[in-house]
Amino acid sequence: MPQIPWPGLSPTALVLYFFVYSLLGWCMETLYCSLQERRFVPRGFLHGPICPIYGVGVLLMLLFFKPLADHILVFYLVSTVTMSAWEYFVGWFLEATTHMRYWDYSMYRFNLKGRICLWVSLMWGVLSYVCVFWIHPPVERLIAAIPAPVQTAAAAVLSLAALVDAALTIRDLALMTRVIDALQRAGSGLAARLQDAREAVASALPDAAEAGARLKSKYSDLVADAERRTRRFRRVYSQLTAPRLDVHLRQAIADKARQVSEERQAKQRAKKAERAKKS
Repeated sequence: MPQIPWPGLSPTALVLYFFVYSLLGWCMETLYCSLQERRFVPRGFLHGPICPIYGVGVLLMLLFFKPLADHILVFYLVSTVTMSAWEYFVGWFLEATTHMRYWDYSMYRFNLKGRICLWVSLMWGVLSYVCVFWIHPPVERLIAAIPAPVQTAAAAVLSLAALVDAALTIRDLALMTRVIDALQRAGSGLAARLQDAREAVASALPDAAEAGARLKSKYSDLVADAERRTRRFRRVYSQLTAPRLDVHLRQAIADKARQVSEERQAKQRAKKAERAKKS
């Protein structure tokens, strides 16, 4: 079995390891999801090409599991449990703070609230072995070969970029959560009032048509805003859902997304046709 050159891990090295494995995790997930969905899916919660869940997971291995390096079965079991617990925590935390579910394993057997499932957990153990015993040694040697001042500068620049990215993402999430909450609070009530307005129109009550139009416009604006705010995350996470919204509101957002997509495709076809005429 390959040996791990466990170093005295400096803070700078830890930062660089975090970004290396966050990038590798992003590449792996992007490749897997792109092949699965037959389109380019730039996987990741942040705007940049990193998946911090992988970076943190590998750091856990490097920092705390050194005594297990000579006991491969124990290492596999501990890494499987630890990474599964970490994935579960991240899923729970994102759902609790943003009211959105970004992945869902409910379709697989032996899942726990859709946040983790058995086969993915077992794969975490395999990936941990490959990463720590095969990938990390050359990564460690490569980073060790970089002059210390360059390591420090790279760690500082990458950390600053990640903080800016995180701030922008948190802002996006805050806006998305706010509009989702607004839609949750107002959507059902608006739908009920719209029905009342339609009945009033049918009864030819005074001003009923105008009131119904205002309600419909407000409801449509909320749905359109929710679709726009969730667009980037839906593009990355195809299983993105808002469990707090009732099925009718979720369907309204899905219908709006389909309408936006069809309009975009129609514009692209029109541009192509116009260019073909000019040529």
